[in-house]
Amino acid sequence: MWIYEKTLEYPVNLKCRDLRMAKVIMAQLGGPNGELGAALRYLQQRYTMPTGKSKGLLTDIGTEE
Repeated sequence: MWIYEKTLEYPVNLKCRDLRMAKVIMAQLGGPNGELGAALRYLQQRYTMPTGKSKGLLTDIGTEE
């Protein structure tokens, strides 16, 4: 049995808002050239690879992204 507590692992204390930095972070993580887009491209391209070794390589890179 376990107990669910909705708390952050590392508490965050914001002293001021920096909207420019927030836009940069969001573009890096969720934009078309961001981390999620890159990971999905790697995982999608693995299905067209002819050898198992190249499929494994793209799977490892995609999951690491």
